[in-house]
Amino acid sequence: MDLQLAQLLLNGVAVGCIIALAAVGLTLTYGILRLANFAHGDLMTLGAYLTLVANASGITLWLAMLVGAVGTVMAFLLSEKLLWSPMRDRRATSTTLMIISIGLALFIRNGVILVWGGGNQRYQIPVMPAQEFFGLKIASDNLIVIGLAIAAMLLLHYLLQNTKIGKAMRAVADNTDLARVTGINVDRVVLWTWVITAVLTALGGSLYGLTEAVRPNMGWFLILPTFAAVILGGIGNPYGAIAGALVIGIAQEMSTPILGTQYKLGVALLVMIGVLLVRPKGLFKGTF
Repeated sequence: MDLQLAQLLLNGVAVGCIIALAAVGLTLTYGILRLANFAHGDLMTLGAYLTLVANASGITLWLAMLVGAVGTVMAFLLSEKLLWSPMRDRRATSTTLMIISIGLALFIRNGVILVWGGGNQRYQIPVMPAQEFFGLKIASDNLIVIGLAIAAMLLLHYLLQNTKIGKAMRAVADNTDLARVTGINVDRVVLWTWVITAVLTALGGSLYGLTEAVRPNMGWFLILPTFAAVILGGIGNPYGAIAGALVIGIAQEMSTPILGTQYKLGVALLVMIGVLLVRPKGLFKGTF
């Protein structure tokens, strides 16, 4: 394989890992809560900024990511308390929920600009040299992204397949009413869904801030590839979302020598449309 193509492939895997963290949270939200949350990208941005603030206070980046995750969990639970729970009680339509999520996204983005400004910012960490393997130069940031994303996905797999709450989440995703009749505490499942989604979202935002600059619109530019990955992998299927994210990330990076970086979002959309023309339900079925 040409070294340039191999380099682009590795970059695409790193980008795909970041998209996967966001896409898994988004597909869990839709699969269990039937909510297409357009604020998901801006909540990633919030997680990155909370990590930035914690890191600027003098603690290491790893602890700062933990602080960012805790803060993002609180933001998700607050939105559940103030918005999503009342809307479910009123049996709001999917269109209403979508419009509310767009409003929440705008609120968060403008709040970030109000508090932290609109300029690019970076974490206070030492410059890490690139690592060279078989002639390929791999940025240390990308190695961290890939390693943490793989660890997070393996942990999520264990949680979904081998824990009581994971099995309950799968049951609620299949049939909420039947799960409730069989004695599953659906409200508890909802809270755990938000917590897991928030942690993955914050991690994705923090890692994106590590590889790029932390800026107010970072989540907005990730929301289209994230939705593309969710739809591509089969809506509601976290494993499909991971596969879809890797396809999107690699396709975006591999297209840059031909189209340039400005058309990455268009490539994500084009790949999604192309696959859906062949498999209208996505790569995998929409349940897990």
